[in-house]
Amino acid sequence: MNRPATFTAILALAIAGAAFAQTGARTPSRLEREVRHELTMLPYYGVFDILEFKVDGDKVTLLGEVTRPTLKTDAESVVKHIEGVEAVDNQIEVLPLSPNDERIRMAVYRAIYRSTVLSRYALQAVPPIHIIVKNGHVRLEGIVATEADRNLAGIRAQGVSGVFSVENKLLVEPRTT
Repeated sequence: MNRPATFTAILALAIAGAAFAQTGARTPSRLEREVRHELTMLPYYGVFDILEFKVDGDKVTLLGEVTRPTLKTDAESVVKHIEGVEAVDNQIEVLPLSPNDERIRMAVYRAIYRSTVLSRYALQAVPPIHIIVKNGHVRLEGIVATEADRNLAGIRAQGVSGVFSVENKLLVEPRTT
């Protein structure tokens, strides 16, 4: 039976596989792996964007929030060209253009990635802690190695001036034994 599943594009295939094993969910299909790969490889996909998707048969629903309208259209374009995709429903939200939100994005980025404990995450091509800012409200998405890292990222984001609220949706990478 082919059930819809939501996957965050920022999760590496190995991490995603481990997370599925931990939760008892099924492993991702070829189509899901290809969609995740194509979204992750988009040239302007960065730390201030989050891309997610659902696959239901041959239909892909794109979800998430981006800072650039071109990223929304690029995501739809690359997914449409994947073999086996017949329909794409692009529900990606383009975040409002706001100088205050842009200031908050940069301040939260510095607060998190300049931390001596969290700076190791900044070394990746697309850092795994994504910072989504909308009208002064911050949401952290992605994956970190430990619960302590998750908590520290949330505390660092809450300490930024002008932030109304912080929703910490960071996942902790499952430990393999």
